[in-house]
Amino acid sequence: MAAEEGLRLPVAHTIEAANGGLFISRGVGAHPRRVIDSYELIFVREGVLGIHEEGREFEVARDEALILWPGREHGGTLPYPPDLQFYWVHFRLPGGRRKRGDNLVVPQHSRISRAEQLNGLFRRLLNEQEHYGVQAIPAGLMIALMLWEVTISHEVGPQLEGSAPILASRADTLIRTHFHEPISASSVAAQLRCNPDYLGRVFRRIYRCTLTEAIHARRLRHAKLLLAEGQLGVDQVARQCGFEDAGYFRRVFKRSEGMTPQAYRRLHVRVHVNTS
Repeated sequence: MAAEEGLRLPVAHTIEAANGGLFISRGVGAHPRRVIDSYELIFVREGVLGIHEEGREFEVARDEALILWPGREHGGTLPYPPDLQFYWVHFRLPGGRRKRGDNLVVPQHSRISRAEQLNGLFRRLLNEQEHYGVQAIPAGLMIALMLWEVTISHEVGPQLEGSAPILASRADTLIRTHFHEPISASSVAAQLRCNPDYLGRVFRRIYRCTLTEAIHARRLRHAKLLLAEGQLGVDQVARQCGFEDAGYFRRVFKRSEGMTPQAYRRLHVRVHVNTS
């Protein structure tokens, strides 16, 4: 079986950044069929994007990234689902001769082990773009950091025997649909009627985090949306996201985001959004 193709990134040279954005689906249409003259990094934060490149098909799920090559035809293989959201950014690599040691090998399709880090980089990129346009140096550096996050992530689809991947997927579905309720790692295991330690090992191998970390990540993701809307107080946001203790919510939020919920709300800005 041929090794997966990877992008050899010249880290000693500036990346030529182009525009980026956040796509939010209305459940209409599919990704256009086209050939572009730049690389495109796609990072899915909700739903599944069905896409092909030169006939090779990909299904890019939540917290997964895909790189599309310039000069290759790509297009949608599945209709846009109504819950699909993904970040995208175009970039080019400079010419010139490079030493082999200067290259990173970036997998074309990968599950991102530090999804919140990559989310944060995209938010920062779109924030800067909204205010100052595409600025070559900061945008190029941020894209380089994005590609580093892709590089250090593990490959898509760790192989496990039997029904283990299905079990992990069911746990993930429970977390995504019940995060606002008083759930925990042990209650998820109880609902799935399995040993908590076994479920924890399987889930960590598939999703690269613990069940508790996944619950917190889902709650914090929703909390950031509510904070950005600005209609609820911090205590109300905490309760709506499943945190019974608002003080604990503040501590978890600050540990994850490096700032308090109030500071996050103050710093929130509009980003460039396009829809189907």
